[in-house]
Amino acid sequence: MQADHPESDPEARYLLELEKEFPRLKVIEKDRDPLSLLIDRALKVITAGGQSSYMTSYVTTLGSRIYVPANWKQRDAWSRYVTMRHEAVHMRQFKRFTFLGMSAIYLIPFFPLGLAYGRARIEWEAYRETLVATAEVWGVDAIESRACRANIVHQFTSAAYGWMWPFPKQVNAWIDEAIEEIKRGIEDGTITRVH
Repeated sequence: MQADHPESDPEARYLLELEKEFPRLKVIEKDRDPLSLLIDRALKVITAGGQSSYMTSYVTTLGSRIYVPANWKQRDAWSRYVTMRHEAVHMRQFKRFTFLGMSAIYLIPFFPLGLAYGRARIEWEAYRETLVATAEVWGVDAIESRACRANIVHQFTSAAYGWMWPFPKQVNAWIDEAIEEIKRGIEDGTITRVH
């Protein structure tokens, strides 16, 4: 599922680079994948319908496979690029921890729902990269916006990820710390605009 003209599509360019690191990389539409359909049903049951947009809004990475919603290509190319930066973090985590290890970290410590510190830390590493990529694409104002912060806090504290870390103050503190690090990176030139 590559773009026809990678030179004009930042997501396609990024995926070409990512394929060097992950030669078995595949991007798969969720609505064509039996496992995604099964996960969707399970999430609806487990969260009592709280996570009902898994198939339409969320991108999921398992190993070197990235599962995207059917409307993926209708999204803005730079938004897709930022999302792929997030998903690349998960691919590296699978490489670092193995599939079994990632599954254990993601699902077990401490509870699968409501206080899932392992999942929260795994996701925080990826959401931090989302902030970096967002700053590179749209600038610091984008990561300091209320909408950006509210979206990230929502992901951690709602049914979106099974109420993985229901402590908004702590999530906000993580965001504040990341924004300060990103600003320092922009000042010292380690983080630069790409768009």
